[in-house]
Amino acid sequence: MYVPGAATAAANAVSSQSNWLNSTITAIKNSANSAGILGALQNSGDGSIGSFLGITSAAAGNFATIATSSVSSASSFYAQIASQNLQQQQLKKLQDALNSLNQTQNMVQPHNTLDSVIYLSDGTTIDTNNNIMTMPDGTQYDTTTGAKYVDPASIIQLANGAYLDTVNNIMTMADGTRIDTVTGLTISTSA
Repeated sequence: MYVPGAATAAANAVSSQSNWLNSTITAIKNSANSAGILGALQNSGDGSIGSFLGITSAAAGNFATIATSSVSSASSFYAQIASQNLQQQQLKKLQDALNSLNQTQNMVQPHNTLDSVIYLSDGTTIDTNNNIMTMPDGTQYDTTTGAKYVDPASIIQLANGAYLDTVNNIMTMADGTRIDTVTGLTISTSA
């Protein structure tokens, strides 16, 4: 007759018995190897000088291994600290060099050696900051291009390429024809 779960219960019983058996064997082995003074006396060998030297040699080897690993761990630790210190010093030197460069660049400022406005004998003025020459009649020219200067704030761009100068009431067509918007008359055919 089959009983559900019976096989699992049997497997658990066998498993717990084997675990109990393993732990008992381990406890017996551990009790055979005593620690402390009793363990030292028990593991002293047969009492001969040879066994004493053998045990002492093994202990010396164990201490040497401990000392070696301790020294290599300390060496690795100190090498890490030295590497981090070197990296921090290099970063500080780099930052100091950048700060020094910024300070020297801020010390040398370009400046205009010309007067901001130059007055000519015929009444013409040249604004050297904005590069605009103003004639005695008020006409202004851009000194870098030589073209007539019109304040960009007073210009209205039209869709066909024409533009309207609201200060002088002049509309300049795309072909260069200039028309006075007050009278409607053509001023010139060149821009």
